[in-house]
Amino acid sequence: MKQVLCLLMAMVCAGAISGQHTLIKNGDAVPEFKFEIEKGKPAAIADYKGKLVLINLFATWCPPCRIELPQMQQRIWKKHKDDPNFALLVFGREEGWDVLLAFKKKFGYGFPMLPDEKREVFGKFATQSIPRNILVDENGKIIYNSIGYDEQEFDKLVELIDKKLKAK
Repeated sequence: MKQVLCLLMAMVCAGAISGQHTLIKNGDAVPEFKFEIEKGKPAAIADYKGKLVLINLFATWCPPCRIELPQMQQRIWKKHKDDPNFALLVFGREEGWDVLLAFKKKFGYGFPMLPDEKREVFGKFATQSIPRNILVDENGKIIYNSIGYDEQEFDKLVELIDKKLKAK
């Protein structure tokens, strides 16, 4: 069973890398979209202009996402959560508040975990494959994006966030 799961994971990762199904690239303006920052409290990505914004797209059932999220909590959120120049927005693809709030509580995540039930946010960036990270600079330009979870790639993301926030 473990071998089957490993093979399946390798196929998913290979598919994500070879056919990236990405709608954005570095240097593009972040697409406009709206969401709920809290249940019943609307927000828009435009509200975050002037901040470094990390957008993470995941699903609770996704094995690589479950590896990445604890790293997000420890290496990014705990370090930068109080920085007024930084925002982290984690969107649960095809999941609502009920599932996300329970998942967040179960694993003790402190960052905003937001619903994207109809892939309205995800669809601005990609057609498939998760997890994804998109880093948007203070001017609303995409400066980094990645697909899947890879430890070395995540290290690059952490370094870039640290560097950009230190420069402010």
